[in-house]
Amino acid sequence: MFYAICDCDNCFVSCEKVFNPALEGRAVVVLSNNDGCVVARSKEAKALGVKMGMPYYQMRHLFNGTQIVAFSSNYELYADMTARVMSLIRKSAPAFFRYSIDEAFCLLPHFNEKEAKIWGEKLVQWIYQATGMPLSVGISSTKTLAKMAVSFAKNYPGYNHCCVIGSEDKRITALSLTDISEIWGVGRKLSASLKEMGITTALDFASKTHEWIQSRYNLPTIRTWKELNGEDCIPDEETASRKSITVSRSFAKTTSDFDELRTHVANFASRCAEKLRTRQGVVSTVGVFIVTNRFRDDEPQYCNSLDYPLLTPTDSTITIVNIACEALKKIYREGFQYKKAGVILMGISSKQGIQYDIFEYTPEKADKLHALDNVIDTINHSHGKETLQICSQKYTNGISKNEPLSFADAIRHGHKSPCPTTRWDDLIKLR
Repeated sequence: MFYAICDCDNCFVSCEKVFNPALEGRAVVVLSNNDGCVVARSKEAKALGVKMGMPYYQMRHLFNGTQIVAFSSNYELYADMTARVMSLIRKSAPAFFRYSIDEAFCLLPHFNEKEAKIWGEKLVQWIYQATGMPLSVGISSTKTLAKMAVSFAKNYPGYNHCCVIGSEDKRITALSLTDISEIWGVGRKLSASLKEMGITTALDFASKTHEWIQSRYNLPTIRTWKELNGEDCIPDEETASRKSITVSRSFAKTTSDFDELRTHVANFASRCAEKLRTRQGVVSTVGVFIVTNRFRDDEPQYCNSLDYPLLTPTDSTITIVNIACEALKKIYREGFQYKKAGVILMGISSKQGIQYDIFEYTPEKADKLHALDNVIDTINHSHGKETLQICSQKYTNGISKNEPLSFADAIRHGHKSPCPTTRWDDLIKLR
């Protein structure tokens, strides 16, 4: 059996290029929240020497006079475009599970090496024709080797965006050409310690005996070693599932106003609930945290968090937002300038077999909340995010009464592109 990892090339930059053909061939970067640092680069930007994570102000200073186009993160556009890509991959693959916003694993149980290569190249071509998004595919007998293969598919044009590591000779060659730090599952600390022992390539690591690995490392590292040696041992469920959802942001400006802070937390909790429903799950614990600006030594510092357990697991926006705001009340302290807040949903499980609290959260109440969430999700999906919001997502102590303070207002985005696939006002106009 083969595993295939499908990965969008320079995903955020590619999304920007789909609706702006003038960017083709130019150095393009996408910035993090608040336009802080570089999180995505085109190949032209990489060739100029723009590093991942480089602060935006530093990039402007180092590349002054160089034509680099910078965009603020446009997550609404990226989510919609990658969802279209994933829907096409799902139709093409015998079995499929999404791994991240721009990556998906596919199972190819009855393919030989030649058939897998043909399947991958056809998929790459189909995705590009249908969406304009470039895709690379790595295929091998384990997920770790497939991740290694997709790296070759991205970096070597001769593979035609699809690399198959399907034989022992190809596996040995791929391992010998891969730096230890580039192995999926090997972090910076582990790669640094391995290099100190003279283990510099994936082949060096894979060549160690099972006894040597087992006596020194934990289960995830042992699994990585086994996968590099062709033994499939990372469960699909463990790769695909996530036990928590986090939405957090640093604010463009610090604030000490509780109502403003509560509005941000309500927006974060609402976004968490939306994500939870897309996974068809329910949550048993809602956590909230707030932090001051730790880089301001001249200001008093404070940070705190609170995890709020639920008697009945839920996916209701109203319930999750109310609990998040209640948790914020308990940890908020006056006299501090807050720079960041976040909401974390923990203990995510299936909707099946929920045990209801007969006094507070009956099945009838759950059905009403579920129907309300369906209406909100449907309208927001067709007319743009935050078309419908609950009252706690509005900031009432602003310049004017009921001044809107949306999820996006917590983020500085001075170079944001339009959202032509999700907002009517941003539809492309033809002359």
